[in-house]
Amino acid sequence: MITIRIATPADAPALAAIYKPYVETTDITFEYAAPSDAEFAARIAHTLERYPYLIAEEGGIALGYAYAGTFKSRPAYDWAVEVTVYVKMGFSGHGAGTLLYTELERCLSMQNIINLNACITYPNEKSEAFHRKLGYKTVAHFTKCGYKSGAWKDMIWMEKFLCAHPAAPAAVIPFPEVQGK
Repeated sequence: MITIRIATPADAPALAAIYKPYVETTDITFEYAAPSDAEFAARIAHTLERYPYLIAEEGGIALGYAYAGTFKSRPAYDWAVEVTVYVKMGFSGHGAGTLLYTELERCLSMQNIINLNACITYPNEKSEAFHRKLGYKTVAHFTKCGYKSGAWKDMIWMEKFLCAHPAAPAAVIPFPEVQGK
């Protein structure tokens, strides 16, 4: 059975191992070099200061992870986040990604986040279909904005709203204050 829990910096080696082949063999991420375990641990710790960082496991084996991050740094954007999910190569279609995003959305709702934004290399039919299945819609297409593997790559943004946009939104609550609820 797949379980979802909050990741910790100690999970960095397992999560970095999931991410590394995406960096080294695909254009799904625009990073050129896979981060070290120490860099990955720092990224997890930094994210958890404000947002959820989740891991999917089965039998103690990491299958994937998902997290939210700042969409833009100015305060008017506080209710919007960028969401990211990676599932171990060869394991997509088993439900880990959906479980991760479902729990991520629950956590973000408790934080009063409204807009979820996913940045996706285009084309990426599997990721686009996954996000559409979960209610995301394509809202932007940027042409040749990234360069990787000797070619220019397009990128799209897909978006989902967790609730209606109130006239006066409640303040965003940092994840450590809602964690465990």
